[in-house]
Amino acid sequence: MNPVIAVDAMGGDHAPGCVVDGCVQAAREYGLPLLLVGRRQEVEAELGRHDTRGLSIELVHASETVGMGESPTTALRRKKDSSIRVGAELVRNGKAQAFVSAGNTGAVMTTAKVVVGALEGVARPALTAIVPNLRGRSVWLDVGANVDCRPDHLVQFALMGHLYAREVLGISRPRVGLLSIGEEDGKGNEQTREAFKVLKSIDINFQGNCEGRDIFNANMDVIICDGFIGNVSLKAIESVVEAVEAFLREEISKSLPARLGFLLSRNAFRNFKKRVDYAEYGGVPLLGIKGCVIIGHGHSSAKAIKSAVRVARDFTVHKVNDRIHEAIIELSKNQQRLAV
Repeated sequence: MNPVIAVDAMGGDHAPGCVVDGCVQAAREYGLPLLLVGRRQEVEAELGRHDTRGLSIELVHASETVGMGESPTTALRRKKDSSIRVGAELVRNGKAQAFVSAGNTGAVMTTAKVVVGALEGVARPALTAIVPNLRGRSVWLDVGANVDCRPDHLVQFALMGHLYAREVLGISRPRVGLLSIGEEDGKGNEQTREAFKVLKSIDINFQGNCEGRDIFNANMDVIICDGFIGNVSLKAIESVVEAVEAFLREEISKSLPARLGFLLSRNAFRNFKKRVDYAEYGGVPLLGIKGCVIIGHGHSSAKAIKSAVRVARDFTVHKVNDRIHEAIIELSKNQQRLAV
């Protein structure tokens, strides 16, 4: 049975138009029942541009929206009928199994934690990025949900990332690395050194410390760090990709031979852009939440929204939360036995 997925129709820089476009594409291609959450009149106007016959798309009215620059806690307290809040409540109440939003990331995370709640045993839900590497894809967490982390939080991130890579990406035995300033066992700060000791003792194919280059060189399938390091690094990488594209355009425009060379190799450029384009990956899961919450990029196109809906479907179908819950409870039991 296909999961019901709620989508924040008002979230993102190009909402509701691109969101509705992406949802119509997703409903048609994946055959999923979708709940579009937002201001009814605006969403209905966008839906009216499409032929939705045979598609399972329903509207759920939410009178308020959360701006991209608004305070997450203020939005949670004061906007009880925002599209983010209503979408999260649909998951909490069992009317949807997943919620997708390209809106204010902080507001989505805060609302999900408070309204939907964390899985039993999960101390800190973690925001997860899926990034391309030389041989496929890597799971990287936390990339922004938790600025300050204890060693036990990093251990839980490793378990959750390991399970996501195995269940959703299909990597049978994911290699897990702890992001540090060197590969040697003793490198890092107190936080990473303590986490290292525990990770060595549990069965998740822990490879030890890794460095920034391992995010893309395919030496690791899962990269673990706190949200401060993850978020700063992720945004730096995004800016590098944009800069490289700008540099290439500038150089190509300088001479006729360069333009001819581009014409001969444009398929390679097109494939490169596809590999690094966030729209291909859609959105990132907030792991450790009851239900499924997928957060998209604020600039999400219709293609990105469609991809985010697919990610939500895969997460739910593969029962990732059940696997995480079982693993966290088992870890807690083992730690209690060692303490005794």
